[in-house]
Amino acid sequence: MADIAIDLAGEEVVLLPERALFWPRMATLFVADTHWGKAATFRAAGIALPGGTTTDDLARLSGVLQRTGARRLVLLGDLLHAKAGRAWQTLETITAWRAEWPLLEVLLVRGNHDRHAGDPPPEWNFTVVDAPQAMPPFALLHQPAVPHEGYALAGHLHPGVRIQGAGRQRLQLPCFWFGARVGVLPSFGSFTGMAMITPAPGDRVYVVADTEVLAWR
Repeated sequence: MADIAIDLAGEEVVLLPERALFWPRMATLFVADTHWGKAATFRAAGIALPGGTTTDDLARLSGVLQRTGARRLVLLGDLLHAKAGRAWQTLETITAWRAEWPLLEVLLVRGNHDRHAGDPPPEWNFTVVDAPQAMPPFALLHQPAVPHEGYALAGHLHPGVRIQGAGRQRLQLPCFWFGARVGVLPSFGSFTGMAMITPAPGDRVYVVADTEVLAWR
């Protein structure tokens, strides 16, 4: 894995190709927009989709927790996709994952989907808060906005960029997007899609290309 360490609000943070951000000084891992249960939501609506996306995402999450040694996990909103996605298989899968990480502190900052899907079950032992949540020097949000104090870390947008290569080849890649006061993480969920962004002058953008994070601008 090829990570990139950057300075953000005076702190060193590490951008990970697993589509997560790690804050070493506080041993804290940030992820946004898991949207677990989305495939189950579609199946509940009669749309045939294969299962296993939540299991795969949790395996990736466990891998990055082991790799970084994080002691705290911050979920920047949209943990579960919808009420219809709270299938027993999805809930049991996440419950089993949580049992493997009993000492991990988990904080969920509610997003727009969380308000409809409902809070996690009590047995998951997640702390659940509304945005903004202060974690100086950061302000934790789901929907990007300039905070009253601190530097915002957010999700919601599922940011991506189009990259054109030789032979008119075009790729769409997820990215980390850092403006003057607001940073947006890529979607962690593997069944979420992307929205192409238009960075402002001076913004920093880092793309996720397989097992690497690369500076784009």
